Amino acid sequence: MSDPGADPALAAAREQLLGAAKGAAAVRAFFDPVTSTISYVVHDPATMRGAVIDSVLDYDAASGRTSTASAEAIVAHVREVGIAIDWLLETHAHADHLSAAPWLAKILGGTIAIGEHIRDVQAVFGDIFNAGPEFRRDGSDFGRLWADGERFAIGSLPVAVLHVPGHTPACVAYAIGDVVFVGDTMFMPDYGSARADFPGGDAAQLFRSLRRILELPGDTPLFLCHDYLTADRQAHCWQTTVSDQRAENVHARDGVTEAEFVARRRARDAGLSMPALLLPAVQVNMRAGRLPPAEGNGVAYLKIPVDRL
Repeated sequence: MSDPGADPALAAAREQLLGAAKGAAAVRAFFDPVTSTISYVVHDPATMRGAVIDSVLDYDAASGRTSTASAEAIVAHVREVGIAIDWLLETHAHADHLSAAPWLAKILGGTIAIGEHIRDVQAVFGDIFNAGPEFRRDGSDFGRLWADGERFAIGSLPVAVLHVPGHTPACVAYAIGDVVFVGDTMFMPDYGSARADFPGGDAAQLFRSLRRILELPGDTPLFLCHDYLTADRQAHCWQTTVSDQRAENVHARDGVTEAEFVARRRARDAGLSMPALLLPAVQVNMRAGRLPPAEGNGVAYLKIPVDRL
């Protein structure tokens, strides 16, 4: 294990996780079978303040229609339990589903937040989609941008933000109380890691981000943003631990070198198809979950860049 003291943000997150009472953060997961996405409501039972992480806006690509059934399930839970939502947290600009954060903000309140490197994503995809001058590439569509190591609180729960790029430049993990939400950086041990071949992705960065997460205390619960089934597992799972990942992750367990990881990750990525919703998802999520501005007829349109990706 490397010296976490050489990484002040990591050291602070470790200290928080070691000092937090087990079960301090109450977590409720919501699985979307269409995109294999897991959204979360996490709250502080002492103050009943909470956050929604990685919400899903339902989108039918064939018709171009959105709907809110997945987000409505989150609203129902929040109201039933009596949680006051302070934050709508994104771990990154998702490429496989549209975010429901703006819709939830209207219903539940809360500030939409993401890592500060969303600006890098906006710069790259703003060019790919030839976004007009109305598209701001400074992150200001979001209510708050987090820097690596930044701290805040959800009620009395401390939160530490860790920048974990590689899948995208803007990926962050949130250590909330005694648990960590890792986004797409890491999957269940038998599935491994996220792809790193999107614009701005980097397999070597991804390996370092994975190993950074694996420096956290061994019994730390890790909550994932996606789960995909394997030939040997037919039940979806989205919670694991640092120790389990260090021992069993098929891509980044202890003993795997960066060179080995990068070679395997690049070979696997070369055989993957683009996510079905990448084009609609990214141009919405780079705008904090908002559709592009409506045109003169009052309709918003999503672009398909032909032969660009």
